[in-house]
Amino acid sequence: MSKNKMGSMNPVVPVKFFEGEKWMVLTGLLGLLLAGICAVWVILNGGPVAPNGDVLKAVSFDAALGIFLLTTAAITPFAAMGTKSIKIFRRSSILITLFCYFAETAQNFRGVNPRFVENGTPFDNIVSALFSLAAFLLVLNYLIFAVHFFRRKAYVQHAVLIVGIRYSMIAVMFSFAAGIWISINQGRFTGLHGNIIWLHGLGFHALQAVPFAAWLAERKSLNTLNRHTFVHLTGIAYVLGLVAIGWQTYLGYSIFHLSVVSLLAICSFLIALVPVVIMLRQSKSAAKVRIYNH
Repeated sequence: MSKNKMGSMNPVVPVKFFEGEKWMVLTGLLGLLLAGICAVWVILNGGPVAPNGDVLKAVSFDAALGIFLLTTAAITPFAAMGTKSIKIFRRSSILITLFCYFAETAQNFRGVNPRFVENGTPFDNIVSALFSLAAFLLVLNYLIFAVHFFRRKAYVQHAVLIVGIRYSMIAVMFSFAAGIWISINQGRFTGLHGNIIWLHGLGFHALQAVPFAAWLAERKSLNTLNRHTFVHLTGIAYVLGLVAIGWQTYLGYSIFHLSVVSLLAICSFLIALVPVVIMLRQSKSAAKVRIYNH
């Protein structure tokens, strides 16, 4: 329950994951389908396509973008956005995603790197330019989307879950920053052995990891303080892990290079897992008790 300006109590409107986001879900599943088709091609014919294409990159890109959109569809109902705002976000997200699927998949099959064109046709250059524009619009669109989770309206309705989503949104911003870094760097590799793609990918996976911890916390017989503590611990540790990976990459080292920074990253991600493990063990213990009682 929440209070309105007059001091009366407003009932919390029940919201479900994916509610009202059928088209966003279908667009996300399309990415997984395209990834599967490309994977079959790679198995039968190999990934590289002369002169600069690589269908294996389309596999990872389409799958990653599809999962990203599916996760976004799951949490969108909790953003407490207005009807008009949510329609704009939904339609723009779908259109941007569809173009990105096309650019990544079609261009790699044509033997063209969709991001960094070398000796390409005017068509290739146009697609590359539009791909860059689409990436910028995706970042801008998601920034506007993320802001809604930091508003009181969203928080008062689903406090624990929204705290988790807020941390995941911060992590996604690291991913977007890494994507911009890749573009400026004209590739994913930096220094001797640094690979920016790790920061780029792990940041997006926060969209699954931290809200999952928050979802578990909401369903546990914990007091409010412990629920928030568990979610804060997971979120802060995950973000610190990303900062450590980003710094290790900036120094030009592989994330597998043993150093104080890499150890900090490992410890941070392990700490982020602790609340999840505790809550899952509680669920397992509770299930055993129910079976024993029956």
